[in-house]
Amino acid sequence: MADLTLRQIEVIRAVMMTGTISGAAEMLNVSAPGVSRLVKHTEESLGIRLFERKAGIFVPSVEASAVFDQLREVYKGVANLQSAVGALQKGENVLLAFASAPSIAQFVAARAMRRIRARYPDLYIDLNILKIEETVDYLMLERGEFVIMSSAVQNAAIENEEIAEGRVVVILPEGHRLASRKTVSVRDLADEPMIGVDPTDPYGRMLAQPFLDAGIPVRHSIRGRFAQTVVSLVRHGLGAAVIDEFSVAEVYMPGLVRRPLAEDVPLRSYVARKKGRVLSGFAEFAIEQVRRELARAVEDGPRYRGS
Repeated sequence: MADLTLRQIEVIRAVMMTGTISGAAEMLNVSAPGVSRLVKHTEESLGIRLFERKAGIFVPSVEASAVFDQLREVYKGVANLQSAVGALQKGENVLLAFASAPSIAQFVAARAMRRIRARYPDLYIDLNILKIEETVDYLMLERGEFVIMSSAVQNAAIENEEIAEGRVVVILPEGHRLASRKTVSVRDLADEPMIGVDPTDPYGRMLAQPFLDAGIPVRHSIRGRFAQTVVSLVRHGLGAAVIDEFSVAEVYMPGLVRRPLAEDVPLRSYVARKKGRVLSGFAEFAIEQVRRELARAVEDGPRYRGS
């Protein structure tokens, strides 16, 4: 006995639902004679009568009732499958967990999240803010799929991929004596009250490096743990700072002036993940959006720094 094909199942269901050959043809957007021929061929190949015609309406035959019961279950399963696929496409009942360095989270990650939300409106997102020393536990315990950091994570079980290169910039309070300059050197900042991050921290060490290269001692009048803290302190007129351009990648930042650092200090950003871990499609999409926003921040950097 021949097996039913998916096309035969589709046509039989259409006849069952509409009660007529013409109705089934319209439902499937095919010709009525084609539907009629396929139903007849199916009955002949199976050796059973599927429909009886009563008052011009096709109704399932008594002997084929078990077939139609199974047919309903098949289409119920298909409907459930389509519902599950639709939910997955929107990110429904799915968790995307990842983390970011504070310097990237405020503007760059926030803009990337907007793109992720537009693509997956129902996706639940858990964004953590981590210091670099916290990333190994986060990744190895699989609390999240990846981490975006401003320096590579030094651990044999972690793999790093460079996704952007930016620059270190100078930020000053509005009205500062150096605000009128097009560029500011670390030598210009030697006698300024400086706000910074502990140089023993990898991020703080990167910010301190241009001073050390110029033979200028690093003296902070105030230190903050996160880049956002440094930005806030400068905005309130408590000193000047050097900082990565991603931390100030916003056009409108009242109370703050950004200027290029005369010394060219590159700053690289990385995506870190547990070695060998296969990322979800949601995570891969999120990384691509972060990469895109980091590139945008670099492209727009001259406009931001010249504000």
